[in-house]
Amino acid sequence: MSQIPPASEHVTGMEIQSNSPPEIDLGKPLSRDFYDRDTTLVARELLGRMLVHCESAGATAGIIVETEAYLQGDPGCHAARGRTERNAPMFGPPGTIYVYLIYGMHHCLNIVTQPEGIGEAVLIRAVEPVRGQELMQQRRGCEDTQELTSGPAKLTEAMNIDLRHNFGDITTNPLYISNQPPVDGPVATTTRIGLSPDRGAELLLRYCLSNNPYLSNPV
Repeated sequence: MSQIPPASEHVTGMEIQSNSPPEIDLGKPLSRDFYDRDTTLVARELLGRMLVHCESAGATAGIIVETEAYLQGDPGCHAARGRTERNAPMFGPPGTIYVYLIYGMHHCLNIVTQPEGIGEAVLIRAVEPVRGQELMQQRRGCEDTQELTSGPAKLTEAMNIDLRHNFGDITTNPLYISNQPPVDGPVATTTRIGLSPDRGAELLLRYCLSNNPYLSNPV
C-alpha cells in the first residue's frame, strides 16, 4: 500500500545501481486548516498520510493506515464529561497533540480537531513503517516488521512518542503529519476497538485502509 519500491529493485540504464530503496521525501507539516474541520472527515483524510518524527537518533515515518474519531458528547471520548487536567489538550487549537497513558505504561497519540474549545480528536491507531525501520525494531525489540506499528501503543513506542509531546503542535517539527500526497487505497469504516457497550462501542468511527497488513485488527 505504501508504494515504496522493494529493496530488490534498482534503476536500470544508469551507471549507479542500488539494492536499497530510494530515500523518502518526508515533506513538510500539513497546515492547521487541515485539522480545523469535521472530526470524522479528518479521520478519513489522515489515511494514507505520513506520520513523521525527526530526532537526533534518526527519522522514523509511517503511512497512517488506521484511525478512530472521538467526538464531543460521544461516551467513548475523553472529553465527554467536560474538561479535566488529563484531557485539557483536547480543548486546544486544532492540530494540538494529545498523548495519554493507558495501563500506566502505553502511550496513545491523538490529534485535536475542530475549533478551540471543542473537545474532539482523532486517535492514530496504526501506521505502515516506511522510514527508520531498524530504529523502530531496536525500540520495540521486535524483528517482525508487521508487528512494529500495528497498534496505537506499538507505533508510539516504535516512533518514540510519549508524554513529552502532549500539548505539542502537529503542524510543526519534529513530530508532524506530512503534506506529501496520501497513498490511495480502499477505505473501510467499522466500530471502534476495545470500547464497552456503554462507551459508544456501536458507533462506526474507525477508518482503515482495508487491505493493509499493518492494521491493529483486520477488517
